[in-house]
Amino acid sequence: MVSELATKDYWPRIADALLVSKLASAGAVEIRGPKWCGKTETALQRASSAVMMQDPDEAQNNLLLARTKPSVLLRGARPRLIDEWRDAPQLWDAVRYAVDREREAGSYILTGSATPYAKPRHTGAGRIASLEMLPMSLFESRDSTGEVSLRSLFEGDDPDGHSTADVETLAQLTCRGGWPWSVVGTSTDTCLETAYNLVDTICHRDISKVDDVARNPQHARVIMQEYARVSSTQAKQTSIRRDLAVRGTELSRDTIDSYIARLRELYVIQDLPAWTPSLRARSRITRTPTRHFCDPSLAVAALGASPDPLLRDMATFGLLFETLCVRDLRAYAGAINGRVFHYHDESGLEADAVVELRDGTYALFEVKMGAWEIDDGAANLLKLARKIDVSVTGTPAFCAVITPGGYAYRREDEVLVVPITCLAP
Repeated sequence: MVSELATKDYWPRIADALLVSKLASAGAVEIRGPKWCGKTETALQRASSAVMMQDPDEAQNNLLLARTKPSVLLRGARPRLIDEWRDAPQLWDAVRYAVDREREAGSYILTGSATPYAKPRHTGAGRIASLEMLPMSLFESRDSTGEVSLRSLFEGDDPDGHSTADVETLAQLTCRGGWPWSVVGTSTDTCLETAYNLVDTICHRDISKVDDVARNPQHARVIMQEYARVSSTQAKQTSIRRDLAVRGTELSRDTIDSYIARLRELYVIQDLPAWTPSLRARSRITRTPTRHFCDPSLAVAALGASPDPLLRDMATFGLLFETLCVRDLRAYAGAINGRVFHYHDESGLEADAVVELRDGTYALFEVKMGAWEIDDGAANLLKLARKIDVSVTGTPAFCAVITPGGYAYRREDEVLVVPITCLAP
């Protein structure tokens, strides 16, 4: 049932079904993710009452109640939404206590755009479930035909679909990002501004507000810019620091590490962890994560770019296109209880993404910008598949090359070709 608080022009999200499921199995659900990705609107689809901690008219009163008698803020029809609870971390403990006492599923929904600096006393394990949201995938923003289901690929189906999207289309989508305000609420001329506005807000306010430590907006901007330069690579933070020095920004290791840590706490940076399968032959696997923003548009804005410059710099565009694909794979994998990793070893063999389900089933992905690269991507995936010790890890459910557009099909060597603009959960 849709809540009376729900907005009429709401575009369905992958998180909707996940929220319903988690509310049925836990006393409370926390929806976490970057600012402006749509957490509150998704929560309002299911909430029967709400307290908005950042409502200017009530903020001071709410904070006072949270400090003195937080149980008052929990009163209301269930599920009760507590939006941006991290402004008053004691509310977490209040919800946990209420769940323990009431023992009813689906009582509370909490949203948060940053890891709180003042930690709650209790983790909430077993009482409060977590749901991670990202900006809109191409399927959610209606820029994917949705003809190829990730779930169906794991079930052994052949991909069948066609997208007319070309690299110019993908350049626009990469720069626009998946921010609901850009997708739904603005014109083509202004939709690219959302990411720029968000980067400004992060640098000038959020990176300091997250732990109440004043930080230099210019330092935040150059660090985000350097992180954007190494998107989709396994660059170590030591090399990021060295590159900043080469570009004229001399900052200590502790300073740079602090800024990057805060960006992670804001969910702005969401690196892809390494996958470590058992291999047939000895090979040192790179454990450094692949560097990614939560949405490619933030990297574009940090670099001061737009669609035309990206098209003139295909090397950079290819890296940011990979971030877009990783964003969407994370959303689609989450819908089927999966996680996304990357693989890279000392021989240079790699998979841009590995989707692994709870039962250990997995699939290998390479991201390629052009049709001329598909053969190389397929050969790389097959080589990696042969290197994996299938007696321990099992055979991959499938190998797939992700492209911007065109046809989805199964090649003669059994590798799948799937346009990201055809993919869906």
